Amino acid sequence: MQNFQFANPTQIIFGKGQIEQLTAKIPVGSKVFILYGGGSAQKTGLLGTVKDTLKGYQVGEFGGIEPNPTYETLMKAVEIIRKENYDFLLAVGGGSVIDGTKFIAAAVPYLQGDPWEIVRDWLDVKSALPFGVVLTLPATGSEMNDGAVITRKEIQAKLPFMSKAVFPRFSILDPIYTYTLPTKQISNGVVDSFIHVMEQYLTYPAEGKVQDRFSEGLLLTLIEEGPKALQEKENYDVRANLMWVASLALNGLIGSGVPQDWATHMIGHEITVLYGLDHAQTLAIVLPSLLEVMKEEKQAKLLQYGERVWNLPKDMSVEEKATAAIERTRNFFETMGVKTRLADYGLGQDVIEPIIANLEAHGMVELGEKGLVTPAIVRSILSKSL
Repeated sequence: MQNFQFANPTQIIFGKGQIEQLTAKIPVGSKVFILYGGGSAQKTGLLGTVKDTLKGYQVGEFGGIEPNPTYETLMKAVEIIRKENYDFLLAVGGGSVIDGTKFIAAAVPYLQGDPWEIVRDWLDVKSALPFGVVLTLPATGSEMNDGAVITRKEIQAKLPFMSKAVFPRFSILDPIYTYTLPTKQISNGVVDSFIHVMEQYLTYPAEGKVQDRFSEGLLLTLIEEGPKALQEKENYDVRANLMWVASLALNGLIGSGVPQDWATHMIGHEITVLYGLDHAQTLAIVLPSLLEVMKEEKQAKLLQYGERVWNLPKDMSVEEKATAAIERTRNFFETMGVKTRLADYGLGQDVIEPIIANLEAHGMVELGEKGLVTPAIVRSILSKSL
């Protein structure tokens, strides 16, 4: 096992009716700025509930944070916050709203240049506005980590940044708030969580036995509960388990002390920024093909995954087992309603070179746990994804 340090300061407040804890977690006298997305928080009444709960505070709001939040939109919120001196942020939504809030929290006190530098240059953020979360969509795990992904439309860039300064102070996770999610968002959330685990698990053996077993348990839970969520819209236990898996999949725990990949995500980001596909759709396209291309390098963990997660017979040949594990993975995404080929989204051979060009422009030329996913390897992965 590799050396590591692990600390996660986010307080999780989980369960039915826990919105009532909100005022106990925001300092008295705070001027609170609520951030949300495309309107579902309004339609479901959650935004109204949040405002009612915060009646003792000065409150402002900003809506319209997009899926794949954009620098252009987020900077509008930054200017309002600076002008009106809000000092506590509250993200009401899913991963995009939370990611956007993280950028805003870091950007408001960043006065020495263009806040895009925080993302572009992976700056060591020294200070950020405090913020909390009311989660509505389990998928990204952003409610319990220090990472975010921000898009800048004018330069066709979708880039990650991380900073210990942008851990949420608290996150309220009430599974009931997920009952009204569209089927597509449920499907995307399960696939997103699944691939978050895979990026940290399916690399090469590092004697991280605890991390492996945690990861396998999360994957098995997604396989068991994901399809149920599509059929049983208000099954509290199903939604509770999926919500908690999404947080645990990317809160830093299972990735501590083991190698991590993330090539699927970096390739997927470029597909999203260039062609507008949902984040989870891009991951479902790329991962099975990446596993095929990198089958030899990932063989040991791929076989372990096939046996422990998909219960493949130990007497299968190495090639048969590796192939079967990849196909089971692809079939699971399809079962969840997320297609796994570029052609399913109307994309063909002509998208490959622009995706590679964007990766090269962003310095993404040695991806994966060993830096072996070069532009040539990406070309092979995308060709298998057609």
